[in-house]
Amino acid sequence: MPWLISKYLITAAVVVVVSEAAKRSDKLGGFIAALPLVTVLTLIWLYVENQPQEKIANHAWYTFWYVLPTLPMFLAFPALLTKIGFWPALGACALITVLCFGLLAAVVQKYGIQLL
Repeated sequence: MPWLISKYLITAAVVVVVSEAAKRSDKLGGFIAALPLVTVLTLIWLYVENQPQEKIANHAWYTFWYVLPTLPMFLAFPALLTKIGFWPALGACALITVLCFGLLAAVVQKYGIQLL
């Protein structure tokens, strides 16, 4: 149980650091948020918990493919935010991401990559 609590605290601290940095500097906050900190922590947790190398490698592989459809959201959100407000923009961006993911999954399936 102490290990699980430590994982939660360290992972939560990363989110707090990013949000606090973003308050002080848009560029620094964006840079830190763009770093794959959650993925790196996940890879560390998997390794420390003695997961097979194949599982760790698969996590990194699928993370790459799942990040791609999120990228349009970061372009759409600033434009939508000023037009429709925060919550509708966030919802629209979630929908954009889901649609982009479906499209990406269909395209890469033709190359033998199964995302769904």
